[in-house]
Amino acid sequence: MTLQIAVRLPDELVGYVDGLVAEGAGSRAAVVARALTLYRQQLRGEQDARILEESGDYDDLDGLVAHASIDD
Repeated sequence: MTLQIAVRLPDELVGYVDGLVAEGAGSRAAVVARALTLYRQQLRGEQDARILEESGDYDDLDGLVAHASIDD
């Protein structure tokens, strides 16, 4: 289900959104939905990082970090 909402945005942001739409990003609604999805993911990641920081060091994850590292 989707709901239609009205938002007020600064001219600069609307221009940016319209530019993305002109480049093929879909509709304004699609751009805003994607931006909010990415923002939600960022906030969740920050929350997870805070939880891990407060919980202490996890030596058992060192192997996973080393495996996932892109450095050789």
